[in-house]
Amino acid sequence: MTDSKADALRATDTTGFDRRLLPPMLLGSVLNPINSTIISVALVPIGTALGAPVSQTAWLVSALYLATALGQPVVGRLVDIFGPRRLFLLSTGLIGVAGVAGALAPNLGVLIVARVLLGFGTCAGYPAAMALLRSEARRTGRDSPAGVLTALAVANQTIAVVGPLLGGLLIAAGGWRATFALNVPLAVAAVLLGLLRLPKTAGTGASPRAGGMAARLDLPGMGLFAAMLISLLLFLMNLHLRDWYLAVIAVAAGTAFAARELRAATPFIDLRVLGGNTPLLTTYGRALVAYVVAYAFLYGFSQWTEEGYGLTPFHAGLAQIPLFLMAIGVSVVSGRRPGVRAKLLVGAAGQIVACLVMLTLTGTSPLWLLILVALIFGVPQGLNNLALQNSVYFQADPERTASSAGLLRTFAYLGSMVASSATAASFGRHADTGGMHRLAWVMLGSGAVYLLLTVFDRTLGRVAVPDAPAAN
Repeated sequence: MTDSKADALRATDTTGFDRRLLPPMLLGSVLNPINSTIISVALVPIGTALGAPVSQTAWLVSALYLATALGQPVVGRLVDIFGPRRLFLLSTGLIGVAGVAGALAPNLGVLIVARVLLGFGTCAGYPAAMALLRSEARRTGRDSPAGVLTALAVANQTIAVVGPLLGGLLIAAGGWRATFALNVPLAVAAVLLGLLRLPKTAGTGASPRAGGMAARLDLPGMGLFAAMLISLLLFLMNLHLRDWYLAVIAVAAGTAFAARELRAATPFIDLRVLGGNTPLLTTYGRALVAYVVAYAFLYGFSQWTEEGYGLTPFHAGLAQIPLFLMAIGVSVVSGRRPGVRAKLLVGAAGQIVACLVMLTLTGTSPLWLLILVALIFGVPQGLNNLALQNSVYFQADPERTASSAGLLRTFAYLGSMVASSATAASFGRHADTGGMHRLAWVMLGSGAVYLLLTVFDRTLGRVAVPDAPAAN
């Protein structure tokens, strides 16, 4: 046996999965959540330093998710066609550029541009990871082990633990600009891992079809999708009757997009297949409302703990740790158990209970009650992410695994946009207790919709069990 073959054998687990792929997969998939969570404790210091109210600093959240919501399915489709390596390297390189721009930003406008670049830069990590899982399933003849999917979920939860605390430490040591500078070494590490570990062949085995590059990529479809999504998200981020034209543009672009995709030989998003995949569509809808609750808590509650309750950014980060520690524990315990219905039902109940407790909080509530809310939210945080991820992996068309995974993130970011808009509308210029209670009612309504979508979805029991033989 040659040394290279021996190394390859040692690098595989009992199901044949190549463990050498795990480091770039995990690092790439967590670049977005670390930038999501670290900003949650930096919003107030940034607003203070730049003289911007909560309604304006909310754009730092919205800008990243606007870019990522648009970029995830686009980059996912490119990953499906060309494989994960090239897209991963280009995107993670852009993260380093964004880190430099944010660290040197002279005003809020430049900072928002840096967040947009971060959004585009973090687009490839998750679709590339899902594409690699599918390519390993094809190579080994087995679906990727449940442990790998669980590792992705736990890695995201772990980073979410570190994010707020790390953000508080960086702000204390070097100011809020250090939270952007952190992206530079992370980008360098990701690029090096991608160069050393990622295969050069296509991740899903999907072969580019005949025709020119534009036809293979469906550039008109991507353009119409971008017009629809941007106008919709801009409308959601600042709900007002004077912006009615944005809703009209979104509807018109969406209609044109649907007409285009139904006729295209190689559509960007195959609506014919997607329209017949009711379980996957329901999963996307469930993701949207789940992330309304999750991101409203992450950003809205964090701002209230600083402005309404009086915690420092560092202590606000500490207050988030119980949530993510609980989420990690829940993910690890439930990760290897097949089925998603029970996970989703318990997650829905956890969201509702946590929102009800939020409605009892005031500026004089004992600290242990804030910790209790965080612990309760940790249950749905751990269960929902894992269940939604597993659902998409087994419900999606295998040749569109990366773009389907990217579309899951798009619906999640639509939820984040709704959460950002609701947070800005609830708080106005200051994150006071009354605004937090208004936000809690929005979260409670979203949690109720999530519960209904789960209770009446009879397809969940048919989600494939991990480690079943892969379909041809």
